[in-house]
Amino acid sequence: MKPLTRRFAWMSLCFLSVVSSTVHAQSARLQRIEATAAEVPVAAKEKPLRLSLADLMKAYNVVGMSIAVIDKYQIVEAKGYGVIEVGSKKPVTTNTLYQAGSISKPVAASGALRLVEQGKLSLDEDVNQQLKTWKIPENDFTKTQKVTLRRLMSHTAGLTVHGFPGYDIDDPLPTLVQVLNGEKPANTDPIRVDTVPGTQWRYSGGGVTIEQLLMMDVTGKAFPALMRELVLDNIGMSDSSYEQPLPAARATMTAGGTSGGGIEVHGRWHVYPEMAAAGLWTTPTDLAKFAIEIGLSRQGKSNRILSQKITNEMLTPVLNDVGLGFFLDKDNPGQFGHGGADDGFQALLTMNVESGNGAVIMVNSDNGISLANHIVRGIAKEYAWNYKPQPEDPSDELYLLAKLKGTAAALQRYDELKKELHGVDEFTLNALGYHLLYGGMEQNGVKVFQKNAQEYPQSANVYDSLGEAYMKTGQKDLSIQNYEKSLQMNPKNANAARQLKKLRGESL
Repeated sequence: MKPLTRRFAWMSLCFLSVVSSTVHAQSARLQRIEATAAEVPVAAKEKPLRLSLADLMKAYNVVGMSIAVIDKYQIVEAKGYGVIEVGSKKPVTTNTLYQAGSISKPVAASGALRLVEQGKLSLDEDVNQQLKTWKIPENDFTKTQKVTLRRLMSHTAGLTVHGFPGYDIDDPLPTLVQVLNGEKPANTDPIRVDTVPGTQWRYSGGGVTIEQLLMMDVTGKAFPALMRELVLDNIGMSDSSYEQPLPAARATMTAGGTSGGGIEVHGRWHVYPEMAAAGLWTTPTDLAKFAIEIGLSRQGKSNRILSQKITNEMLTPVLNDVGLGFFLDKDNPGQFGHGGADDGFQALLTMNVESGNGAVIMVNSDNGISLANHIVRGIAKEYAWNYKPQPEDPSDELYLLAKLKGTAAALQRYDELKKELHGVDEFTLNALGYHLLYGGMEQNGVKVFQKNAQEYPQSANVYDSLGEAYMKTGQKDLSIQNYEKSLQMNPKNANAARQLKKLRGESL
């Protein structure tokens, strides 16, 4: 072997040794996160229960999930856990596809902002000037203020329809115009302006659906192909697609969605023609690539999608710490992110533009956000983020305690928390009740709602929830009694009125 060749061989061995050590160190970090994923307080004088990630997945009825960890703008961990669906032996991998839910919105927003940079869209003009297929109906609310792209992306356009339930794979799919008009077979209300645009923040997936049509109208292209051209291909998001429904080749790569109780969604997943609002199929690794690109663009170090100038616009709050597609966090400077929930799927993306640290967690379960919050706290601690986590939800702590020690132990802990903490109120018990009711513990959910009615007998809301619990458990007469009581206390309770008609067999 020549001396020069030997030198390069030695350098290669040193490089491989460094890489191996780095991978080992990163895996050790992940192992520590996995070993202590959560600690659940039991009672004031008892040690908390320590749960591994496997324990936590079991408690939440989660069969599969994937994560990606970002450290200093690099993906340092990507891993899948569990299996792709209930009853399957096929393991989740880093290429398993999940529905991103509302994380579809910031990715779509980046595409719309690219069209702004190309001069095809304007952030602040009336979108009706460029909509061709359909127009937003004018009314008294739009006389002086108009719906603009900036307002659509920041949820300040005054539009209705919070989100979308999707469509069963056997159901007919509406056109986008039918969705916008609330016409059959659409399963949501018409998307209309009912407050003066620009005057208040209110989350509206309906508004983002108008954004989708606007992008299609100005380019003449189908939305999945357009987003691949504008965003996905430019940063190597090769495992991502807005196609609804997915073609067969990609469908074989998907996880199957499950309810909070661990029951699989019929047909494995729902179809979302509201693609910009809820239709992205992707992986944590691909979403991590997206988050890294946005962060680097904000620092002027990359422009594969957007310039630094327009990224500054994207990450500048409009109202209530909401930018253009992303939620911002005043308690954590530089933090941007979004959560997502489609039927049977939940996900969480968070990233800090200053530190380059972040994480993406995707879960094929309606309990995914609860699980993801624990994982993010563990990642933040292990990687020493300068990060103030969101306060832990007492109802989530109580749910885990109910699963592990029984509902009686959870209600006893609630009584302790009520004495110790501010903010533990009827909504804490209500959230616990719904966790149990739709998490495979229906009768326990009823018990919690019954206690809530005893604790807060003047609240119309608790009787509405108790009515729902009785209805779900087949106790029709008790359900009617409680819905009637809720409606007597609050004559404007439209849900109680609607449910009473269903229970009595009256036409809606």
